[in-house]
Amino acid sequence: MTELRSLASARYLSREECEALAKRALAFVTAADAARINITSGSRGNTRFAVNQVSTGGDNFDTAVTVTAYSGRRSASSTTNQLDDAALRQAVQMAERLARLAPEDQEFMPELDPQQYEAGRAWSEATASLDPMGRAEAVRAITAPATQAGLVSTGYLDARAGASAVANTKGLFAYSRATATSLTTTVRTPDGSGSGWAGASHHDWTRIDPAALGARAAEKARASRNPAAVEPGRYTVVFEPTAVGNLVQFISFALNARAADEGRSFFSKAGGGNKLGMKVVDERVTLVSDPFDPEIAGAPFTGEGLPTRRSVWIENGVVKNLNYDRYWAQKKGVSPTASGGSLRMSGGSTSIEEMIASTSRGLLVTRFWYLRPVDQRTILYTGLTRDGTFLIENGKITRAVKNLRFNDSPVFMLNNLEALGTPVRVSASEDGGPGQAVMVPPLKVRDFNFTSLSDAV
Repeated sequence: MTELRSLASARYLSREECEALAKRALAFVTAADAARINITSGSRGNTRFAVNQVSTGGDNFDTAVTVTAYSGRRSASSTTNQLDDAALRQAVQMAERLARLAPEDQEFMPELDPQQYEAGRAWSEATASLDPMGRAEAVRAITAPATQAGLVSTGYLDARAGASAVANTKGLFAYSRATATSLTTTVRTPDGSGSGWAGASHHDWTRIDPAALGARAAEKARASRNPAAVEPGRYTVVFEPTAVGNLVQFISFALNARAADEGRSFFSKAGGGNKLGMKVVDERVTLVSDPFDPEIAGAPFTGEGLPTRRSVWIENGVVKNLNYDRYWAQKKGVSPTASGGSLRMSGGSTSIEEMIASTSRGLLVTRFWYLRPVDQRTILYTGLTRDGTFLIENGKITRAVKNLRFNDSPVFMLNNLEALGTPVRVSASEDGGPGQAVMVPPLKVRDFNFTSLSDAV
C-alpha cells in the first residue's frame, strides 16, 4: 500500500492489490483440477453507549483469503489472514489435501468462466471516513438531549468499509468495494416504565440523522410510560416501517426455488410444483431486489463470481420469480437468480397520521423483537412488540399498552392490507447491525393476531 492512500482506503485492499494477491495464491495451486480464491478485506468500527455516555468503542481491520480447491467432483476450502507466500502456500496445500479426502458432491458445479460485471453502488466516502471522533459526535447528538430531558439513552453505531474479490483458475476476476452503517438507540424514562426506539441503516452515513433518531426515541419513551394491559386477539394495526421490515424480509428468505419445487415451502403448490404465476398477496404489493438501486444497493457478484441482477419476486401480488442457485437453475433449465440480497417493497401515499385517524380501534407498533420461525409452509413467525406500542381509539392514540406476543405471517399480513405509505430505508436487523438492505412502507393491516401479553418493557 502506498503512503499516499488515505487512512480510510488503507483499511481495505484496492483492486490492484486484490488481483495481485489472488494471482500469488493461484500460483501455488499444483495438485487441484481447479481452484477459486475469495478475498474479503475491510474495517469495522463501532461505538456503544449506555446511561447517556459512550461505554465501549472499537475498530478492527482484517483481510482474509479463502482457497477452494477441486479434485474431480470433490472440493474443500481453507482460510488464512496471513498474506505472505508461506501462509498462502499452506492454505492452498491444505485445501488440496482436504479436497482429495472429501466425499463427491452430486450437485457439483464447475467454476465459472470470466464474466462481465456492472460497477457496485454501495460505496460512500462519508461512511468509509467515519472515525471514532465522528462516531462520538453522532452519539452525543442523542445522549446530550436525553440527559437534558432527564431520560436515559443507549444505543449502537456500526460502520463498515471494505472490499471483496473473486478469482479462479479459469481467469475469472471480480472486485467490488462497499460500505454499510447503522445507528439504533433505545431511550427510557428513569423509572424504566417508558421505552422508545429509533434506528436507521444505509451505506451512506450522510443519510442518517442521529439527532432526529434520538428525538424520535425520546418522544416514544415519554409517551409509553405506565402502559396498560389490553386483551390479546386480532387487531387492526398500524405498523411503522421498521416493524414492516422486520416481517416482510422473511418472505425474501423463503423464496428458494428448490424448497418450493420439493414441497417444503410456502411457495410450493398443492399437488406439486411451485406458485410461479399465482397471486399470493394483495395486488398493491410488489417486492424487488436490485443490487444497483442506489437506495438498497447490494453486491454486484456472488461468492462464485456470478454477476447479480435485478429480480422481481412478486409483482402486483403475483409470484414472478423464485431464487435459483446455479445447480437448481441448470436442473430446471432456467437462469440462476443472483439477486444481490436487498429488498424493496412498493408503497402508497397514506401517512401514518392518516392511518391512525382512520382507525376506530387498533394498535400502533414501532418494531418487533425476538422473532422466531414457527412454520415454514406458511412463513409463520412469533415475536414481541417492543419500545413503543400504543392503543388507537376513535382515530387517536390514547395510551401506551404493554407489549404483546404475536403469531402471524407476513403473507397473511400482506393479504389484509388497508393502507400503504411511502417506502423508506429501515434498520430491520435485530442485532443493530446494517443487515440486509430493506426499504418498505408503513402499513395499516386488519386482523393481525396477538396471542399473549408480556410484562417486559
